[in-house]
Amino acid sequence: MSFQMYVPTRILFGAGQLNNLSNQKMPGKKALLVISNGKSVRENRALERTEEQLKLAGVETVLFDKIQANPLKTTVMEGAAAARENNCDFIVALGGGSVMDASKAIAMMATNDGDLWDYVNGGTGKNQSLKNQPIPLICITTTAGTGSEVDQWGVVTNEETKEKIGCGGYDSLFPVFSIVDPELMKSVPPKFTAYQGFDALFHSTESYISSYHSIMSDMYALTAIENVGKYLTRAVKDGNDMEAREGMAFANTLSGAVMTVSVTTAQHSMEHAMSAYHPDLPHGAGLIMISKAFNEFFIEKHACDERYIRMAQAMGMKDAKKPEDFITMLVKLQEECGVADLKMSDYGFDPSEFDTLARNARETMGGLFTANPCEMSHEDCVSIYEKSYR
Repeated sequence: MSFQMYVPTRILFGAGQLNNLSNQKMPGKKALLVISNGKSVRENRALERTEEQLKLAGVETVLFDKIQANPLKTTVMEGAAAARENNCDFIVALGGGSVMDASKAIAMMATNDGDLWDYVNGGTGKNQSLKNQPIPLICITTTAGTGSEVDQWGVVTNEETKEKIGCGGYDSLFPVFSIVDPELMKSVPPKFTAYQGFDALFHSTESYISSYHSIMSDMYALTAIENVGKYLTRAVKDGNDMEAREGMAFANTLSGAVMTVSVTTAQHSMEHAMSAYHPDLPHGAGLIMISKAFNEFFIEKHACDERYIRMAQAMGMKDAKKPEDFITMLVKLQEECGVADLKMSDYGFDPSEFDTLARNARETMGGLFTANPCEMSHEDCVSIYEKSYR
């Protein structure tokens, strides 16, 4: 019955909430407005609307529009330099998980000397403590995927060392407030709606089977899983289905909160290794590729049978009675969303890499292996990659 929970972010949830940005108390006078290097927030007017709202609130903005799908350490350092040079005293992250993750790292480095990897725990990171508080952060999420709008972590890739690692974890990196407006998600293409939706799903399924689960994290996880099972297929098939978009936005925010109470498993470590070596691979797509074999490993070990049965029920199979029913529902959802046939080979993977990827997963984010419901060896990781390869 024991758990610790601290989720201090104020959440403005619902269609049209972006219009309330100007009514909020701002944590500063000049914001570094961080977006991706893509076109979506410009084309759907989210950027224009955000700039208008910040202007109404009396905030001056400096645009930083260089964040990649898998954000790089060099880009984070460039963003931090821009924040310093322009005397920005807070950050507004407008975008998906990559933008919000990178913004947390930028907030750290805007006030601290050295290199981001000086403060990273894992791999070649030096695990130093921050000397100065990060600048405050506001998040406006445009996707239903990572839940990064309500947690204190960001994932960044060191392109030189091929390490993709979660960094941060400080209470001061929780966003001051976050806007979760499903209207901003309507323009996300079906393929990416699916990738992001499965990322949200796996944050919750992993946290539910995690050795660190609690009654509090279970509540968040199961509700998120229920919403993904109910709404993801609809959101993929019709991006203008606002009930489905709202349901997935809710699942996404819950999936972020669950990671502050529980911990995801090595499924995330293994995918981070994949996209560290193949940065064109979307995070959600990588998770989908290994998800069946990863979960089958624990089912074959009977590591947490009742939890897999409960997740199958949450995904819609009310009469689920065996842990394999979860795999049935997982594959069914992937088929309905058109992502069941993703191939590693399409992203340049070769089986000769699997030993390297398995080693990288453990060296860079080995802590998540302790969250697995039973022991998983290096050879087990290699086998999961091999079974997932197409």
